[in-house]
Amino acid sequence: MGLRVSTDAPSFDVVVAREGAASEPVWGIEQMAARSHETPVDASSNGCGWPTSLEIPVRDWRSGYYSVTVTAGGQRADAFLVVRPDPSAPAPILLVLSTTTWHAYNDWGGPSLYTGGTRVSFERPLARGFLVKPEPIGRMMQPEPDREAMGFRTWARPLGLSDWCGGAGWFTYERTFMRWAEATGYRIDVAISQDLERHPEILEGPRLYLSVGHDEYWSWGMRDALDAFAGRGGNAAILSGNTCFWQVRLDPDHRGMTGYKYRADEDPILNTTDQRFLTSCWSDRRIGRPETSTIGLTFSRGGYSKYGLGAADASGAYTVHRPDHWVFDGTELEAGREFGRTDVVVAYECDGCAFEGGPDGLPIPTGADGAPDGLEILATAPAHLWARHEQPSRYTHEPGDLEQCSMALFGDAAPEHLAELGDGHAVIAAFQRPGGGTVVNVGVTDWVLGLGDPVVERTTRNVLDRLSR
Repeated sequence: MGLRVSTDAPSFDVVVAREGAASEPVWGIEQMAARSHETPVDASSNGCGWPTSLEIPVRDWRSGYYSVTVTAGGQRADAFLVVRPDPSAPAPILLVLSTTTWHAYNDWGGPSLYTGGTRVSFERPLARGFLVKPEPIGRMMQPEPDREAMGFRTWARPLGLSDWCGGAGWFTYERTFMRWAEATGYRIDVAISQDLERHPEILEGPRLYLSVGHDEYWSWGMRDALDAFAGRGGNAAILSGNTCFWQVRLDPDHRGMTGYKYRADEDPILNTTDQRFLTSCWSDRRIGRPETSTIGLTFSRGGYSKYGLGAADASGAYTVHRPDHWVFDGTELEAGREFGRTDVVVAYECDGCAFEGGPDGLPIPTGADGAPDGLEILATAPAHLWARHEQPSRYTHEPGDLEQCSMALFGDAAPEHLAELGDGHAVIAAFQRPGGGTVVNVGVTDWVLGLGDPVVERTTRNVLDRLSR
């Protein structure tokens, strides 16, 4: 595994550690001769192009996330490597890190997909805060309604962290989960987003596919891999929110990815025979493959909770509708009862579905968003898609999620369509895929930040235990 370093210091040191229940150093080296290399002006889109400084001898390390800490001249930089599963002895659970989403937010060396870029390179450092943050972790939720949504940025900027590291990266979500899961006794292999397309064989060993936190950017090939896994009986636990919202195209050599997002009308494959790969939201009528067919839920029917003006007055808790479902075994929940309020598990970005009240008053999916047959809604909470006039100031160059979703789904921003999408819900849902695979989706980014809550922990254990067998 090649490590590329640029520094004005004469030498640098490296420590590599596997991060799970604890940090376990596995390799290190000191006083490596160093050189300074120019950073290209297009580094954010085409990479740094630095030469390899040293090779990290991965050898027979077990699957996992490995922190790579580089120190030089009294300063520190952070990188990571991931060891994929051993096909001869795979763990029953495979956690796929949301690395395409990390790269979409990464603003090191130039624009990200949030600041005007349409292509981002995987061959550059991640900006400060994506891999390591000070404790306690700053959260994206806001204690008070705030159109500026400055809470996290106010916390991050004095520390020299990227404005964009609050919503993505290892430290907030996947690290929190892995510390809890391995300390609890779960054996979990690790891979990265791009592996789903480049190495789909990673899904041949586990029983359970796992997504944690904020897993927003997916390629066509990534979805093909997960759909095939479920089609042969594999299960999926989506402990994340805003999951699989945007389609991206990975480079053939997997050195970067393309995403036009709100500017999808500028994507050169529009109105071509490859239009299904349009880098708009997956629910875009021109793609014809809503994410609901894979994960059951969609951000276009959810939105934000306790972030800016997104459901700012919500409690941060889920209300239970089907307490007898196996997901809630042992929780002693009753219909109408809330859980997760103390840790505000329903926060930041949320996924939901179109539903109506059934004869017994319980929510029933309408299927208007492509939700699969048999989807059961287990719990809900209020969420809200920002209109353009409501979104935080750093998004003023964007059309507004409400208007964008309406245009993508319906081809217009008619008042009745804005009203239909504006006030959505976070949803916990479960369904079975053709082929036998079961999918459970908790519908929120911040679920794992509530693992200290007895109900959240028991529910999570129920899902992992049942679906990994």
